[in-house]
Amino acid sequence: MLKLIIGNKAYSSWSLRGWLACKQSGLPFEEVVVPLYDDDWDKRRQGDEFAPSSGKVPILWDGDVFVWDSLAIVDFLNERTGNTKFWPADEAARAMARSMAAEMHSGFQNLRAKCTMNIRQVYPAKKPDDDVLEELTRLMEIWAQARARFAGDGDFLFGDFGAADIMFAPVCTRIVTYQLPVARFAVPYVETVLNHPFMQDWIAAAQEEEWVIEKFEQPAT
Repeated sequence: MLKLIIGNKAYSSWSLRGWLACKQSGLPFEEVVVPLYDDDWDKRRQGDEFAPSSGKVPILWDGDVFVWDSLAIVDFLNERTGNTKFWPADEAARAMARSMAAEMHSGFQNLRAKCTMNIRQVYPAKKPDDDVLEELTRLMEIWAQARARFAGDGDFLFGDFGAADIMFAPVCTRIVTYQLPVARFAVPYVETVLNHPFMQDWIAAAQEEEWVIEKFEQPAT
């Protein structure tokens, strides 16, 4: 059976992506949650299970095969499930979905740094910094393009729930946590992502966690 090692569900956005990918695959997997930055963290991340990723989560094990990094996990599970569960079948849609996923993976640094994921909080609304607003504008642009060109009658970016939605799911939580300003069309999309059964399971588990990381309990902006 697959084994996925993840960090705190309240805070770990990359863990969320890896976990959603495993759920989307439909394959059975063992979930191992480890508390980030606790007293045993430095020792734990030096263990054999973390060695391939240098202590980072998520990391997916399939017997002796290991995959770390959320986007790599998506592609690994996509291959394992016959290339049918993650990316659009249409070539143009698939190219755009892959580009958007890659941009989320490497970009939006200010949004990620200044609006860290905290599923258990909703902070008072305030005007984001200009660099965050610039990235939100870019986010709205690519979401709008995907929805207009490829969503059809579906509720997600490319119609059905897939890899692009998985990559942007933590952003949807940030939009709620920080009450970030988004375009009107994006509001139902965010709600749809957060109401997805996989997300509801993750959010419920995050609410039950007892671990608290103080540096993530105050808004950075």
